[in-house]
This record gives sequence, structure tokens and C-alpha cells, in this order.
Amino acid sequence: MKKCTWALASSSEEQYHDLEWGVPVHDDRLLFEFLILEGAQAGLSWSTILNKREGYRLAFDNFEAEIVAGYDHKKSMRYWPIRPL
Repeated sequence: MKKCTWALASSSEEQYHDLEWGVPVHDDRLLFEFLILEGAQAGLSWSTILNKREGYRLAFDNFEAEIVAGYDHKKSMRYWPIRPL
């Protein structure tokens, strides 16, 4: 498979390119994950976000929107300033 030049910069970018980039998403949890990651990406490189993806999964309860929606103030501020992210 011919790959985009950006996908060759790191193994995380190559894996994202090969398995996720351009693939339609219909799963609500995965859509929520991408919404959070895209918002976090503002001003940062996508490779930075990919490298911190596991930290985001931890911080946002594996991107379970119903759980995140139930966060109280204390829970929503637990990573402020954002440590694993």
C-alpha cells in the first residue's frame, strides 16, 4: 500500500494511517473519542495527540460519553493542570 509521507514519521502515525485515517466511523464511542482528540489537537500536531491518546482514554473513562456527562466539578478537574495529557 502506498502511504502518505506524513504517515512515515512515526509508528503511531503509520498505524493511525493504516487502520483509522479515512475510515468511516459509525460507533458513538469512537466518534466521541475523535471529537475530544480533535478538540485537543488545536494548535498541536496530530502526532502529539496520538502519543497522548492513552492518557486521554484514561482521563475520559475510555471516551464513554454517558460516564463523562455525569462528571461533577471535582471529577472534571482531576487532571487540571493536565498531567498525563
